[in-house]
Amino acid sequence: MIKKQHLFSIVLLVIFSFSCNKVSTSRTPIAFDELLVNSKKNPTTIENQQPLFSWVANAEGFNKSQSAYHILVASTEDKLNEDDVDIWNSEKVKSDKSTFIKYEGKDLQAMQKYFWKVKIWDEQGTASKWSSIQEFEMGLMNAENWGNSKWITLNKDKRTSEHRFRGYKRGNMKKAKPVDGFAASYFRNEIDINKEIENAQAYICGLGYYEMYINGEKVGDHVLDPAPSNYDKQAYYVNYDITEQLQSGKNAFGIILGNGFYGQNISWSRDPESNKKGVSYGPPTVRCLVKLNYKDGTSADFYTDENWKESTGPIVFNNIYGGDTYDARYEIGNWNRVGYDDTKWGNVKVASPHVKKINASQIPPIKKLKEFEPQKVFKGADGNWIVDFGQNIAGWVKLNVKEKEGQLIEIITTEALLTDGSDVFQGSTGGGANGMAQIYKYICKGDGVESWEPKFSYHGFRYAKIKGISTKPDADMIKAVLVATDIQETGSFTSSDELLNKMHSISKWTIVDNLHGIPEDCPHREKCGWLGDAHAFCEYALYNYDMYDFYKKYMEDIRTQMRPTKGHNNPEIKFQVPTMIAPGKRTSTYAKIDWGVATMYLPWYNYQYYGDDAIVKEYYNNMKGLTNFYLNYKDENGIMQDGMGDWCPPSWDRRKNPGAMECDPIISANAYFYDVLGIMEFFAEMNNDKVYEAKMKAEKEALKTAFNKEFLVEIPDTNHKWYQSQTATVQALQFGLVPEQEIENVVNGLVHDIVEVKDGHHSTGIHGNRYIYTVLTAYGKGDLAHEILTAPEFPSQTYVMNSGFTTWPERQFEWEKMEGPTNSLNHPMHSGFAAYFYESLGGIKSSKDKVGYKVFTVNPEFPSKLSSTTLTVPTPYGEIKNDWTVSEGILSMKLEVPFNTKAMVVLARKELETLNINGESLEEFQKSNEAIKEASNVILGSGVYQVQYLKASK
Repeated sequence: MIKKQHLFSIVLLVIFSFSCNKVSTSRTPIAFDELLVNSKKNPTTIENQQPLFSWVANAEGFNKSQSAYHILVASTEDKLNEDDVDIWNSEKVKSDKSTFIKYEGKDLQAMQKYFWKVKIWDEQGTASKWSSIQEFEMGLMNAENWGNSKWITLNKDKRTSEHRFRGYKRGNMKKAKPVDGFAASYFRNEIDINKEIENAQAYICGLGYYEMYINGEKVGDHVLDPAPSNYDKQAYYVNYDITEQLQSGKNAFGIILGNGFYGQNISWSRDPESNKKGVSYGPPTVRCLVKLNYKDGTSADFYTDENWKESTGPIVFNNIYGGDTYDARYEIGNWNRVGYDDTKWGNVKVASPHVKKINASQIPPIKKLKEFEPQKVFKGADGNWIVDFGQNIAGWVKLNVKEKEGQLIEIITTEALLTDGSDVFQGSTGGGANGMAQIYKYICKGDGVESWEPKFSYHGFRYAKIKGISTKPDADMIKAVLVATDIQETGSFTSSDELLNKMHSISKWTIVDNLHGIPEDCPHREKCGWLGDAHAFCEYALYNYDMYDFYKKYMEDIRTQMRPTKGHNNPEIKFQVPTMIAPGKRTSTYAKIDWGVATMYLPWYNYQYYGDDAIVKEYYNNMKGLTNFYLNYKDENGIMQDGMGDWCPPSWDRRKNPGAMECDPIISANAYFYDVLGIMEFFAEMNNDKVYEAKMKAEKEALKTAFNKEFLVEIPDTNHKWYQSQTATVQALQFGLVPEQEIENVVNGLVHDIVEVKDGHHSTGIHGNRYIYTVLTAYGKGDLAHEILTAPEFPSQTYVMNSGFTTWPERQFEWEKMEGPTNSLNHPMHSGFAAYFYESLGGIKSSKDKVGYKVFTVNPEFPSKLSSTTLTVPTPYGEIKNDWTVSEGILSMKLEVPFNTKAMVVLARKELETLNINGESLEEFQKSNEAIKEASNVILGSGVYQVQYLKASK
């Protein structure tokens, strides 16, 4: 084998040595690929006085990095030079920092636009050219800048359609009750513009979902705006540039306002008749401010106030869970155009909702992302048509129908069919849980082809059962529309194993379907932000998507969800503790340890992946208080007596089969808490909190001792040990809880249970499944990890795929033995395991001391049945690309290291001995390139490398 490697190296040397030497000695200019403020390109609603500047640069060659930067910020483009700059001149700063650099200039003014550019110097002191000119604009900044605008709401509910009611039935209710919820509101007003407009900006905050129109055309391409929040504490507005939509003369403004989560007063109510408010915050209301800047230098405001008109219209029912009902017979014509006769409309009611704080939404908006045509159409047992769209999605249906006036078309959306395929199965999509079945209703006006899609609800579904149509549905009649937060997909993974590739696709689908301004548990029956679910899939999401702002927003949801809660051991002390769900009024109990640790994990992961410490410092005191709360559950043995459990292991049902959760909730919760104590020790150091840092270190050491004394046991009739379940054993290995001298025994104990006891299968829920494949691979059991994943029989991920699912179900059941697949079939907590594709198979992880991939490790570990992977990992410095193949024991890796970063290639001693970089031995390569050897590892600066070595087996 060594001889083959030697021959292989000689060939590579011939191919690469000329290009390598040429590149390493050339002087190529630095170019800017991306320039960002607060991680956005030319943002328009910055609301902090110290925005953060970042840039992605590139330069050909090796070991290219930054040694200094110079930033200019000016009020106009003309002043953006070193002589005239009027807002901030950073001067030349010697630093390799190119991400999240704090602005330190003059106070920034609300709604003002600023211009900036940057110049950097490379490691040899050679300067780049100034970057292209960029801009950023400030938001409203504070409540005073909303001016004279007022909150408006519907004054009178004028709905008369008999279809405005839905049946509501949940829990122990004997029969359904008719409910209609708050009405959808239509608002309008006109403005006369007699000057030439330079710029016009609209700022709108909906408490409830809204759509805005100017002269009959919708403003923007967002849907389901704004993102849900704890509205009484934190609401969000959206800014639109409407300069191009306005015209000289009269202009008509219109707003449609639905309930969203704010006015959702039906689902989850025990009795919607006696409790009209339910879990809502009150009737939906909206506030809008339009800033008009004219070319003559003057300006004016236009805003919502008592002069606006209101009405109801064809949306006669809307509920985020139940769906929309649209009665086209009640359409109100060109209500959002100039000249509309609104004399029969009423005047709006000026509202005073309790809203503590309003800020600009910084996360990507929800949009219509993709349409799906029917893949199969067939008749159900009752004779109605059923459409299969081929993919379980979150969104709605889009109709084009031609029927008689008054014809009711009803679309029931479901995730599944009955096991025998004869009809749709509604058991997984709610109804009994929230009281509302997923149904869309359209009542025809009867004047030709009518087109419709909902506005104020979304469902989780793959199938649609259609009642009330006279012809067989086809792609012209009905489509499914994917509706979700428009997060940018930035990472990628593929491998030689198509099963793994399919798992990756399903894992991504399950996440995308569950992003609607918050990380949901499912897109149908609950739509709730369960904290445990959120941290379970967080790392995998960060590998694939730009989640920087998304998790910062969700952290604010968690903070504003916190409630005063008595201590366990010291009930006289009250702590601020989140509930199991954030945000919203459908809360549940205080967050148990294994759910509440999301409060620490989300800032930790965000910091690790992006390198911005702002989220850590912003929420440090909240995290510290919550850590103290959980320490209040410590018993005399040093174990926290709190925990929810390893949710949804195979065959587990908390009512029918609770014993299937083999991991004691106390054990898994304490394992998580040990890891979190280490994170809090790190955070305390970051915040110069020496006393708390010492406390966390002591608590961590004490818990490790107590944990092993209490839970580490011998496995009878073997020489192995474990922590009494696969999940706890995996967690102990992942988090460093296992004493050094016991690691081999514990790894063997885990393998014993998987192979000998469970016949090559996992028995883990969301806590264990996140790490089991990564842990097995890290300890030389990569083939076993692959075997568990690809086992065709229950339980395994492959079994789920073979059962026909296109997203991960909440429960791990033997589906063919059931009438229909109960519980949610779209739960992203089960996507967390797929981080294994990146961190193990691709081998890319950020270092913990040089975060945000400033320094990252490269250590692909993989099963023998895998021959290649190709992956891209997004970083604040640019993309890391790693493309490896293995043949006859030789690993060949094409590695792209971004400018201003370093890669640590992790090698065993024998691998180092056979290492070749760009066709040269390490010793030869080091003569003309900087490659630092630390122990058996090699650190490489920026550049594109061909790395080969003889792969050592563990």
